[in-house]
Amino acid sequence: MRRFASLVVLAAACSSAVQRPPAASVAPPPSSAVRTQTADQQVGHVLSRLTFGPRPGDVERVRQLGVDRWIDEQLHPERIDDSMAEAWAGQFEVVQKTAAQLEGEYQNPGAVVNQLTARRGGGMTRDDSLILRQARQNLRRISEEAQVTRVGLALLSERQLQEVMTDFWLNHFSVFAGKGVREQYYLADYENRVIRPRALGKFRDLLGAVAKSPAMLFYLDNWESAADSGRPRLVNVNAPVARRAVQRRFRAAATPQSSAAQQLQRRLRAGLNENFGRELLELHTLGVDGGYTQADVINAARALTGWTIAGPRQGGGFTFTPFMHDAGEKRLLGHTLKGGRGIEDGEELLDIVARHPSTARHIAFKLARRFVSDTPSAGLVERAAETYRRTDGDIREVVRTIITSPEFFAREAYRAKVKSPFEVVLSTLRALGAPADSSIRTARVIASLGQPVYGRQTPDGWPEIADGWLGTGAILNRINFGLVVAAGRVPGANPMAVPGIEVLRQAPRETQVDGVIGMFLGGDASSVTRSVLLTGRNPLLEAAADTMASMRREPSSPRGLAQVIGLALGSPEFQRR
Repeated sequence: MRRFASLVVLAAACSSAVQRPPAASVAPPPSSAVRTQTADQQVGHVLSRLTFGPRPGDVERVRQLGVDRWIDEQLHPERIDDSMAEAWAGQFEVVQKTAAQLEGEYQNPGAVVNQLTARRGGGMTRDDSLILRQARQNLRRISEEAQVTRVGLALLSERQLQEVMTDFWLNHFSVFAGKGVREQYYLADYENRVIRPRALGKFRDLLGAVAKSPAMLFYLDNWESAADSGRPRLVNVNAPVARRAVQRRFRAAATPQSSAAQQLQRRLRAGLNENFGRELLELHTLGVDGGYTQADVINAARALTGWTIAGPRQGGGFTFTPFMHDAGEKRLLGHTLKGGRGIEDGEELLDIVARHPSTARHIAFKLARRFVSDTPSAGLVERAAETYRRTDGDIREVVRTIITSPEFFAREAYRAKVKSPFEVVLSTLRALGAPADSSIRTARVIASLGQPVYGRQTPDGWPEIADGWLGTGAILNRINFGLVVAAGRVPGANPMAVPGIEVLRQAPRETQVDGVIGMFLGGDASSVTRSVLLTGRNPLLEAAADTMASMRREPSSPRGLAQVIGLALGSPEFQRR
């Protein structure tokens, strides 16, 4: 028990080692020329915060170009040639085709089962089983390709700030791959056609694209949300002429599981679903303390009734369905939406929330927390929120305000953030100059560290603060991951192929340690980390091996220079950004 207690203490020490600047009162910012990080720290800092980690040669490039010019370059991804990353991603079908095309070409396995059993009167032949197996394989391939391309673009893209912002917005507007079969068709399209192109654009444009994306409509159940009984609708579905028109429309989109009439009745019975209205206000815009009420949630949901997904036979994608829409008057957030309107209700709702002062503060806070510290100063958040208001939600300018601020370049911000598992794996691969993995293996490595790609079940997204990632077991897994990489067991990651590493192969251990610290830790490591690298002994792993059965099976045991690199990749310095 003493050894286990020491393990807990050591893990807590790693967690508390993350520096967190105290929140400051609102005050005029210091001169923009005041940067308390050294010149070398500034280079390392921007590469750790505005990219997924430096690759070999990146430090020299930023140093030659200058930190500020490099930042401005990254703020304009449209000016950066990214043809190599685009060509790599272009080999995958989920990038080549839209979600509607995928859903139209590859049937839902459940629909295949219903078709085959109906055709055979209840049973399935051997050939039928092969058809069903192929349908399941197609769906699995689509799901895996969405994960593979997400990881590969983050690794390869020259537009690194855009990729970091893509990751930020995919977490802010989080969807869950496990929601249902249909979500698999939508994931890559959501990332590549909704989020990434707007990651540094206007927030209202991004919000509108998300609100109309099948991925979000399906995840938060808005595709089935309809006016409650007793509410006025744009179309009276009980009128014979209107009902026949609606049934004809549904017949075109009907799936083998149910007839058009059954689908129509199901949607009419479903009534109002508040999920999207609530998350729109609580998570996507105003924030939990943004000043909205439950009545506002209900009326936001009413405004979004009829925002749904067309069936594959109708071409897929977003569609507005008048007979589902609540056409009554709605009052929310001090505004009145007149009755008798259709899609205009939802559009005006998005205008209202995108320009709300609480949204400016909420988005500014989350961006400052992502780029500066877990507890960004009130002064920085207010300046970023003012930029949001002044520019009508220009994300690029809000980010610029934050990443050129004195707070961003303060000594206290240096290595003050803990990497997520996604960032740990990506920064490791980039540090080693690894190529992109066209298989699912690297995505599975990320999942094994606790962050499966598109795997956050709740809509709040993955944690953005250290406490969400620094449990004792998580720290041990990160250390072990470094050793697994050093042993050559991660696809494409060869620590002995890093440019410049050859001069260290036959060098004394102390020289190897100095060289590895320079290559992977920015030339800056604590005395504790240096001791671990010199001795090859990590107290956390030793304590765990003695007290936890799951740790008795060592993942690998690299020796020599490979061991030094593996321990450096698992060090607190590398785990922070």
